[in-house]
Amino acid sequence: MAYIPVQEGLPGIRSLVQYRPETGKPLYDLVQILLRGPSPLSPAERELIAAYVSSRNECGFCMNSHAAAARCLYGDQEQIVDDLLYKNNQTELSEKMQALLAIAGKVQKLGKSVSPQDIETARKAGAQDEDIHDTVLIAATFSLFNRYVDGLASFTPTNESAYEAMGKRMSENGYVFPNQ
Repeated sequence: MAYIPVQEGLPGIRSLVQYRPETGKPLYDLVQILLRGPSPLSPAERELIAAYVSSRNECGFCMNSHAAAARCLYGDQEQIVDDLLYKNNQTELSEKMQALLAIAGKVQKLGKSVSPQDIETARKAGAQDEDIHDTVLIAATFSLFNRYVDGLASFTPTNESAYEAMGKRMSENGYVFPNQ
């Protein structure tokens, strides 16, 4: 049960943003831009970064929902998601994505831990400035979202089929502010 009175049965961040729409709507607008707006990174790659950071932050709701969306977006290559999250296996990912995930992991811990060498490694692997920018912003934003969801003990479903439905909705519709 959430620490504040939110709509029952509405999982994760959805209940929290409805509690305060004046702050929730800008959060949804931001995630829509980050995960579905113009970027050299594919929506699948951006969802994977969100799921990876959420996993490292031990935020079950965000990790499971964004992993489900990434699986949908990766399609036939959906195993990439579980290999990364559950086996820490990055062999199916490009060198560029491996380097970007290393940066995302450092941002998740402490932004200042990203070094010039990390940036150079990403660039040598083919990352452009916009790839690096978007990765850092996704990692920082999802660290905020993870703390928001867990800090208020938002409802986290345990049924995997609930996440499959969320992932399908998110992969098809993006991030639309929930109706009240």
